[in-house]
Amino acid sequence: MSALEGIRVLDMTHVQSGPSATQILAWLGADVVKLEAPTGDITRQQLRDLPGVDSLYFTMLNCNKRSITLNMKSEEGKQLFIELVKKSDVLVENFGPGAVDRMGFTWDRLQELNPGLVYASIKGFGEGPYTHYKAYEVVAQAMGGSMSTTGFEDGPPTATGAQIGDSGTGIHTVAGILAALVQRASTGRGQRVTVAMQHAVLNLCRVKLRDQQRLTHGPLAEYPNEQFSDEVPRSGNASGGGQPGWAVKCAPGGPNDYIYVIVQPPGWAPIAKLIGRPELADDPEWATPEARLPKLDKMFQLIEEWSSRLSKWDALAELNALNVPCGPILSTKELIEDASLVDNNMIVTVDHPERGAFKTVGCPIKLSDSPVKVETSPLLGQHNEDVYVRELGVDPQRLAELKTNGVI
Repeated sequence: MSALEGIRVLDMTHVQSGPSATQILAWLGADVVKLEAPTGDITRQQLRDLPGVDSLYFTMLNCNKRSITLNMKSEEGKQLFIELVKKSDVLVENFGPGAVDRMGFTWDRLQELNPGLVYASIKGFGEGPYTHYKAYEVVAQAMGGSMSTTGFEDGPPTATGAQIGDSGTGIHTVAGILAALVQRASTGRGQRVTVAMQHAVLNLCRVKLRDQQRLTHGPLAEYPNEQFSDEVPRSGNASGGGQPGWAVKCAPGGPNDYIYVIVQPPGWAPIAKLIGRPELADDPEWATPEARLPKLDKMFQLIEEWSSRLSKWDALAELNALNVPCGPILSTKELIEDASLVDNNMIVTVDHPERGAFKTVGCPIKLSDSPVKVETSPLLGQHNEDVYVRELGVDPQRLAELKTNGVI
C-alpha cells in the first residue's frame, strides 16, 4: 500500500509550479486526476523536440497522473466539475488570482459542495501591492532575494539554474497539503492552503536575511567582498557560512572542470601538505582560520595551482582521502549519465506511448514502505472514459455527445 492510497487529487494546475507539486503527490500514491481544457496544458506544446508529441516539459512534470478534459466555460462542464469536486479530497490550482472564483467556484461554494476538501492554490505573491503581478520563475527569484545575492560582486544579478520559484513552491505546497490532510483526520474539515512563489523563494533565501541583520554590526568577515554597503552583496561561490569554500579549476579547463572545496580548521594542515606547501601549516600568517580569513582569495589560488594540474575526479579522490569536504561541479550531461543516480532511482527511463523512452528525474522523497515506480505521463484526455463513465456514472452515449458539443 502506498502512503497516500485512497486520496483523490483534482489537479487543475498547468506549467511547472503546480504540476511539480501534484506529481510528488502522485508518486506518494495519490490518485491525481489532471483536469485540462480540451486544448490541453500549454506545456504539452512548448519546447517540443519532436513534432506532434507531448514535450519533455510536460512529460517530466506529469508522470503517474491521469488526464481528463473539461470545458469549464460550459454549463454542462460546470455540472461535471461539481461531481468531480464532491469525489475529491484535494483540489490544486495555479491560475491567476480570482480565476476559480470567476468560474463560479469560490472557497465558500467549494466548502458547501465538499466540506472535507483541501483546496490548495499557488500564487505569485501574497495579498498586497504585488498580488496581480504576473509571476514567472525568474520574477519570483528576483522578488524573493535570490537574484540580488547570486553572481559575482562586479556582475549583474543572476538567476539560479535551480527552479526555486516554480518547483521550490511546488514542494512547499506539498507540505501544506499533507498537513491539511493530517488535520482533516481529526477535524473532518478541509481547509485552504495558499503558497506564494515569492514567499517560497524568500524561505529558501533565509540565510541571506540572517546576514542582512548581521550587517548592522559590521562587515561580514566570511564573505570575500572587500567593501560592504547596507545590503548583503553578491559573493560569487563563497558559502557565506562558517566554513570558507570556493570552486577551483581543474584540468583540462572545460566549463565544468571545477571542484568545490571547503577548508575547515582541521583541514588546513593536510591541504597545505597536499598542495606542496607544508610550511603553511605552522606559519602564523596562515595557521589559524582568523589568519586566513583576510586572504581567502590567495588561499584558494594556492589550492587552484595544485588542482588545475589534475582532473576533477583525481582531485576529488585526493581530497576525499584527507577527509576534506569537496564535490565536483557536475554538468547536466554527467548527471543524466550518472550510474549512482540511476541506482537511486533519481534518473529514471520511462516509456511514453508516442515519444518512446525518455529520461526524467525520479522521486527525491524515499519512503521505506512505499517505493515509487515512475509511470509515463498521460495523453490528453486519456482517462475521460475511466473517470466520467466508470467513476461518475455518465452514460457512454452521453459521453460521446459531450465530446461532440465541446464540453470535454
